[in-house]
Amino acid sequence: MALILCIETGTDICSVGIARDGELVSLRESDEGRDHARKVGVFVDELLHESRISPNDLDAIAVGKGPGSYTGLRIGVSFAKGLCYGLQKPLLAVGSLDALAAVAREDYEAGILQVEDWDKALLCPMVDARRMEVYAQIFDTKGIAQNDVSAEIIDTDSFSAFRDQKRPFVIFGNGARKCAEILEGAQFIEISPSARGLARLAQQAYDTGKTEDIAYFEPFYLKDFVVTTSKKRLL
Repeated sequence: MALILCIETGTDICSVGIARDGELVSLRESDEGRDHARKVGVFVDELLHESRISPNDLDAIAVGKGPGSYTGLRIGVSFAKGLCYGLQKPLLAVGSLDALAAVAREDYEAGILQVEDWDKALLCPMVDARRMEVYAQIFDTKGIAQNDVSAEIIDTDSFSAFRDQKRPFVIFGNGARKCAEILEGAQFIEISPSARGLARLAQQAYDTGKTEDIAYFEPFYLKDFVVTTSKKRLL
């Protein structure tokens, strides 16, 4: 078992936690905009200090690998890699949609979340990709993926193969609210991306030796970053 620092910065939420043996022991989060470059280091320092944990006591650093915001992912992964280099600790990468689904499962286990016919439900975490597009993946309530991660432009036919199964179709994440009225029959619940979703999955990765090559690891962007040219006249 292990003491793992967990970092999730793939959305507007900057979230840092410390997990011991797969269970979260401390957490610091902010949803006050994309100021992750400044906040992530402050949060890590505060959590270590409050928990009386030395950086060298950590067994590994886990990071949400995406998909998500290009800038947010770059910040979180770069920070995690820097810590791993400096502390000589292994890097663990957790899919951000897997982690979001894990938050929903933990909330249900804790009695916070109410979903009828939970055991039959399909969970669809969604990360906003602007306009009517989301990054999404379907899981059962045991956390087993039912399809591949995809970038979906949402319309009335989206995920129809799953929604037609007459099972509860539960959508959540920062991309889900805008889809609730379009996806007939879908159940929208308020769950946000969080480092706490990394805790158990990071422990599993650590136990099985599933670490990343620090020199070559890159976030899972899913789509290429597109640079747009301003139409404003500079002169």
